This record gives sequence, structure tokens and C-alpha cells, in this order.
Amino acid sequence: MIYEFKSRVTGTVVMNKGPAEWILGVIGKQPGPQGIITVEQMPAAIEALRKAIEEDKRAVREARRESAHREEEEDGEDEESPAATVTHAQRAWPFVEMLLEAQKGGREITWGV
Repeated sequence: MIYEFKSRVTGTVVMNKGPAEWILGVIGKQPGPQGIITVEQMPAAIEALRKAIEEDKRAVREARRESAHREEEEDGEDEESPAATVTHAQRAWPFVEMLLEAQKGGREITWGV
């Protein structure tokens, strides 16, 4: 499933199911084929996403430290590098920017409508 988030004051943000549903969960919205984020809900959504992004960044830094430590011990087995992974934090920033612009413009964000 693809989520297409729209607002009358921003462009469209399109996301795959996993990242979109992670974001919706963080902001307290039920994932599904249709929904709305009202202007009144945006400040709390922005704050929740910023906190989740910081937590995600911390977790990624810790995973990279652990991976580097393991590589030293294992003589460099071929595994996917954590640096090559796109994180939730990276995927969420376009949505945070959309929330900020929609809030500034006083318009809701919808999907599936």
C-alpha cells in the first residue's frame, strides 16, 4: 500500500506502507486507507515526530557503534552496512516539513481522500 499525503498549501508526500504507518503511529493516528490531520493536531504531531526522530537517531548511532565493535572482533564479515540503511528519521523529515508548512498555512493534511 502506498500513502499519498496531501495538503492545499504543500506538495504531496508519497510513502510506502512501513514508513507511513510508523509516522501515523507516532502521531497517534490510525493507519488506514483514509485519514486527516487537522491544524489543531499538528503541534502535537510535530513534537511527537521530533522526539521519535531523535530516539531513532540515537538507536542508529548505538547500532553503528556496536557494528563497528563487532567488525573489529570478526575480521570484517560481509554484512550490510548500517550506514547504507535509510532510517525512519530520514524518511520522516519530508513529512515533518509538510506538517510545518500546512500548519503555517492553516490547512489540514489528508490521505486517501
